[in-house]
Amino acid sequence: MAEELYPGLYRIKIPLPGSPLKNLNSYVITGEGKSLVIDTGLNREECKNAMMEGLAEIGIAMDAVDIFITHLHADHFGLVTTIATDETKIYFNRPDGEIIENWQGFEPMVKYAGKHGFPEETLRQAIEQHPGYRHGTNWMPDLRMIDDNEALNYGNYELICIQTPGHTPGHTCLYNEKHRFLIAGDHLLEDITPNIQCWSDDHDPLKSYMESLDKIRDLPVERVLPGHRRIFTNYRERIDTLKEHHEKRLQEVESILGQGPPLSAYEVASRMKWDITAENWEAFPVAQKWFATGEAISHLRMLEKAGRIAANSKGGVVSYFREP
Repeated sequence: MAEELYPGLYRIKIPLPGSPLKNLNSYVITGEGKSLVIDTGLNREECKNAMMEGLAEIGIAMDAVDIFITHLHADHFGLVTTIATDETKIYFNRPDGEIIENWQGFEPMVKYAGKHGFPEETLRQAIEQHPGYRHGTNWMPDLRMIDDNEALNYGNYELICIQTPGHTPGHTCLYNEKHRFLIAGDHLLEDITPNIQCWSDDHDPLKSYMESLDKIRDLPVERVLPGHRRIFTNYRERIDTLKEHHEKRLQEVESILGQGPPLSAYEVASRMKWDITAENWEAFPVAQKWFATGEAISHLRMLEKAGRIAANSKGGVVSYFREP
């Protein structure tokens, strides 16, 4: 079902079976020539059917549509290659595009997780159930790379591309000045905290995310159109709440490291507090342990770069500690 949010701007809820997110919010802007679809869903029949039904309800055909993808995750990108036609422009950001171009599968991530204390064979089993593994793209389409502050015009809307790295290296939002809305992807969500994971020595994603929150805070935004869950209006309040959440997380990690010997990221994650129904760390689903460890690494990385903690590598595993 398509829901009209502004004249000529619709939301289609794309189901994400088996995901706690439940749905992806795909946004559609209609135009006399081409229309624009923003984010698509996973590469599976349930997502394709919902997209086709929503577009039919709006009255546009897929061969009259271009696509904008906020970031590389499969629940936003995966369906692209199934629904795009030869006439479809697919807008994407360069940093995430480079990840796709250099993609070597999940094995480097498994090795990196092992270096941070995660049992590698356990993680391999979890990855086989990961949506990106099971429902990603079939092939790599031609992508039209967009730049920060580039303008796209569809229908009666000018959309300014704003790169907001953190959730992914090139995550990009779309801002409309006239109506003061922000299509936020996974950069801002109202009732859940965007997942900020780190799986590379080359990035400091939490620092990037905090800077991206600062980058957009002064925009005059009246309505946030997020990638998941509810549309919301408390824009700056939500940004401040997210920043406060991560500051408390950083303090929590420092406190954990101050209580004893050096710990791996996996061990730190096991001691952090998580909003999940499980009796203890052993009872966590493996996928949740994976996400938690990635979050722990991102917080540890930011603390280490700031000189608040130190790290060493013995026996092939990185351990973190607070210096006396």
